Amino acid sequence: MTELGIVATEFGAPGFLPDGDAELSALLNRFGVSVTGGFVPVVLHDPAVAEATVAEARRIAETFRRRGASLFIAAAVVDPEWSPRFRMSDEQVRHMGAMLDRLSAVTAEYGVELVLHPHTGTLVETAEDIERVLAASSCKWCLDTGHMAIGGCDVVDFARRTIDRVGLVHLKDVDMALAARYNAKDISWMEVVQAGLFHPLGAGEVPVADVIEVLEKGGYQGWYVIEQDVAITGDEPEYGTGPVLDVRASVEYLRSRFEVVAV
Repeated sequence: MTELGIVATEFGAPGFLPDGDAELSALLNRFGVSVTGGFVPVVLHDPAVAEATVAEARRIAETFRRRGASLFIAAAVVDPEWSPRFRMSDEQVRHMGAMLDRLSAVTAEYGVELVLHPHTGTLVETAEDIERVLAASSCKWCLDTGHMAIGGCDVVDFARRTIDRVGLVHLKDVDMALAARYNAKDISWMEVVQAGLFHPLGAGEVPVADVIEVLEKGGYQGWYVIEQDVAITGDEPEYGTGPVLDVRASVEYLRSRFEVVAV
């Protein structure tokens, strides 16, 4: 990461970074990298688990504060097992909106900002989901150019209309023909990722540069995170090979289009 000029990272999946505070701090300090936040699946639509959700969010926000992270990246899952998504009722949407506002206040107590991450397989996946929950809440959002485009959202229009609600940006580029196959249920999520759903920035069909231009002109001051999703099912690639090649291509694309000193 540092060889590519990347100066910060999210926590990533379990095991990506050390679990212990001291070990994490030592690793980050060794390479001069900061940590921005982490992905948190939360149940937001079900009143029966509201208090448990709040308690867990409080625990995680305190952990993030202790580790120097400032972003609580919430994904609205059906349950901790990621059961199949469904279209929420109006009452469930209202409850989710209220929960998002409540959790935003809870995380803010620890200097951590909640951003809602639309994500495939969650209750906020499609363009319709996004609009319903956007209207029901006042929280900040993670504008994920890949997941939102897969869900049918016009990401440039979203950036333009809701720039005051954007608290984080995840940059991805997508093969939209493969996305259509996933949406038609012709192929599973793992299979479509293995098939090459996500491309280096600029090599897919999502108008990533247009999103950045809208945000920059609109005064966005938050992080841009390159997420180069792949599915490694065989041996770990040798050093300097594998996903880093696509990440390098994405970094070079950003530097070719924008005045980027570090990423």
